[in-house]
Amino acid sequence: MTERLSDLLLSPAEMAAVDAAAAESGMDSFGLMARAGAAVAASFLRFYPGAVRAVVLCGPGNNGGDGYIAARCLEETGINVAVFHLGDPEALKGDAARARLEWAGSSTPLAECEPRQGDVIIDAIFGAGLSRDVGEVVADVIGKVAGASLPVLAIDLPSGIDGRTGSVLGAAFRADRTVTFMTRKPGHLLLPGREYSGNVEVFDIGIPARIIRSKVVNRLAENRPERWIGSLLPPEQETHKYKRGHLAVFSGEAGKTGAARMSAMAGLKAGAGLVTIASPTEALAENAGHLTAIMLHEVDDEAALELWLEDKRLQTFVLGPGFGAGEKARRFVAALRDRHLVLDADGISSFRENPEELFALFADGPPRLVLTPHEGEFGRLFPDIAGDETKGKVDKARAAAKRANAAIIYKGADTVIASPDGRALINTNAPVWLATAGSGDVLAGIVGAVMAQGAPAFEAAAAGVYLHGEAGMRAGKGLTAEDVVSQVLPPDEVRPRPFPARQLRRTAR
Repeated sequence: MTERLSDLLLSPAEMAAVDAAAAESGMDSFGLMARAGAAVAASFLRFYPGAVRAVVLCGPGNNGGDGYIAARCLEETGINVAVFHLGDPEALKGDAARARLEWAGSSTPLAECEPRQGDVIIDAIFGAGLSRDVGEVVADVIGKVAGASLPVLAIDLPSGIDGRTGSVLGAAFRADRTVTFMTRKPGHLLLPGREYSGNVEVFDIGIPARIIRSKVVNRLAENRPERWIGSLLPPEQETHKYKRGHLAVFSGEAGKTGAARMSAMAGLKAGAGLVTIASPTEALAENAGHLTAIMLHEVDDEAALELWLEDKRLQTFVLGPGFGAGEKARRFVAALRDRHLVLDADGISSFRENPEELFALFADGPPRLVLTPHEGEFGRLFPDIAGDETKGKVDKARAAAKRANAAIIYKGADTVIASPDGRALINTNAPVWLATAGSGDVLAGIVGAVMAQGAPAFEAAAAGVYLHGEAGMRAGKGLTAEDVVSQVLPPDEVRPRPFPARQLRRTAR
């Protein structure tokens, strides 16, 4: 399926390549800048009609050029406009220099900016291409604007946010709204950039889609059903429970069985045809007292597991929730090396001393393993990758997926799902109240269920993360993990949720 442009996430480097390719194709680059500036002015007029003054902060590059165009457009409508510049405006080159000349009004050095009540700030200083900490002058103005609690309309990305990683480079504007062009950038979705960007509007300024797609290298997008729904088996009238997949979840010892049951119930709700809890003998009665539709199978040791695995219908497993970390977990994982496995929690921690032992088990063939680490677990499995300060969260997840030959769910408020082949998705639909005990157990069960129904590891991971977020939204604030389980739906029942950031507007020509 061909992505809509609004679905793509282009890095700043990719977007720069798009701009260069558009110019090389004969497109009027200043015309593109004029449309971008006009789009900013249009957004200002639409959302800030009561502004006393538009304060436009213009940087030394093309982002500043967009700001000068926006200033001219706003002044032509009768808005009181004040422009402040960073650096020597006489040193501007190309389209940015022309945009400043077309502004024709005066501008004042940025250091002299003193925001006042009634101002709306248009941030046109740096945009998405910044890769170093902002200077003292910019940081000082950011502080003044924040101290005055003034609304900020950012062009492309709030100045101070790294467009590739979403990180804050020294200081950054907290924008109420951000206007970007053609596609969003990773920094619009990754935290903390997502919070600093506010509501994001994507404007089409006229660059052909073929040019944009030709410069996509990173294969990065927002996690949406369109990304994985085509990889799932559609429901059929003529089916039975084994065709819908058999998911097995390993239980911990007596007194530590609840996590596995939540995982198993989530798997059943997510559409698996059968779900079985593999339980130690000592925990059978405890599990049986809480189960109805979920089956039980006694598995005490590796020998019992090997015997059970003679049933080739058993292909998908979840190991980790409440299981306990240690040698038993490692032996069980080794026995499952030719099956599909979601390894979570204690299962991940069991390999902290020797991650390569785990990776070697699943090194061959298409990915059969899904790993679900949170920040701490990620650091234990991939200490060198986690400690690489040159990498953002997406880069780290990709490197980990390639090393482990696994789909990685790098959990957090901005969960990243990565595949060994370089594909990656950023999830955005999870509410903050999903951060509760047992939530990860539910996620593992959902992912296992989707994989049991025939989805490849990466697509199952992406679908599971999205379904988990939707269940959290339905459960609402104050939820418990049990509440999330009750709201889980199978993949074919979920419809895409519209996000404010997915607007794609076409500017006037």
